[in-house]
Amino acid sequence: MEPTGHPGPNAGEDGAMDADECAEGDRNRSARWRRLGPLYAAGFTTAFGAHGIAASLGARHSGHVLPLFTLGALLAVYDGAEIILKPVFGTLADRIGPRPVVLGGLVAFAVASATAAVFGATNTGALAGARLAQGAAASAFSPAASAMVARIGAGRTGHAFGSYGAWKSVGYVLGPLLGGAITWWGGFPALFTVLAAVAAAGAVWVAVSVPAVPPAPRQRQTLLDLVRRLTDRDFLRPTLALAATTAALSAGVGFLPVHGRTAGLSSVVTGAVVSLLACCAALVQPLAGRAHDRGRLGLRGGSALGLGLTAVGLAAAALPGVPGLVASAVGIGTGVGMATPLGFAALAATAPAGRMGRTMGAAELGREAGDAGGPLLVGAVAASASPAVGMLALAGAVAVAGLATGVRREGASHGGG
Repeated sequence: MEPTGHPGPNAGEDGAMDADECAEGDRNRSARWRRLGPLYAAGFTTAFGAHGIAASLGARHSGHVLPLFTLGALLAVYDGAEIILKPVFGTLADRIGPRPVVLGGLVAFAVASATAAVFGATNTGALAGARLAQGAAASAFSPAASAMVARIGAGRTGHAFGSYGAWKSVGYVLGPLLGGAITWWGGFPALFTVLAAVAAAGAVWVAVSVPAVPPAPRQRQTLLDLVRRLTDRDFLRPTLALAATTAALSAGVGFLPVHGRTAGLSSVVTGAVVSLLACCAALVQPLAGRAHDRGRLGLRGGSALGLGLTAVGLAAAALPGVPGLVASAVGIGTGVGMATPLGFAALAATAPAGRMGRTMGAAELGREAGDAGGPLLVGAVAASASPAVGMLALAGAVAVAGLATGVRREGASHGGG
């Protein structure tokens, strides 16, 4: 027996092997970051661009406050372009490979923003045109980036999508904050200049660091096959979860400040509440994704838990004062952060061969529906009652979605739990 405290004959070899394994792990993480980092930046760009301008539209523009109908139209034109074009560009990514679609979309976003900055978004028509062009460009690189994250991050899709979602959440936070400050300082031309620079930097990063991913072999698919895929539970359950989380996120960002102002709170407090919501989502998503990769958090159980927390957070908005707003922000952010990467990972795992882009593009339609439907539901109920009652109505809808995603399919294995 070896004396206590003295290394065995193979201790040096074991230590060297451990060091080699650690070094190999570090190299693998570094390589993954080089490939995935630019795609995370693309997710940040679309979130920062959409929310940076949207948050500033209600402010003074060319010396006057925009009419509510005009404001609604300017907010809708970006999302309208995405609803129409995301499936188209997702299919294109399957045909030619996702990298050129991501790169082309970022370049187009930079050009659209630079054009608006140079010629000046001096009237509503020019601003609408700039928003439309940006939305069309984002429709290209958003689903294509998701498809690349799924393929490059294969084997660790939960963590990859968790990090991707976290970067988008950072865009949601910084968009309104920096967008408002930049617009106050230099107007919309200054904001468009910043967005052009962000998109151009992202395009360069993609061109330098992201490897070409060839189109995956595809089987011939008929229209009936597509309908079957889009109505299959393996597609509908994660898409429903993503739609519910986006509805809650959009409604929380939009109506928690309204609820706070109704309670007499300052814009500083309400702005901090929105930032808290987005920060919770950004922090939780990578953790939830990692837990999914390790088999500790499945789509069925994880989505049901995440949407349950989201519903509780929405309901907490009915509580009075700052404690209610803080509880609501933490609940919504944590629930959204838990369910979102699980939904994307499930879609990536069940996408047919060669149809990743189309799958992600179609799922994005569900997210856009939630993005529009959540605030619409809260607003409709709030118009006849109060914002708190509107949030309660959305909480009920999200809870139902959580139950639907948590229902076990007959004959399904226990692995999805």
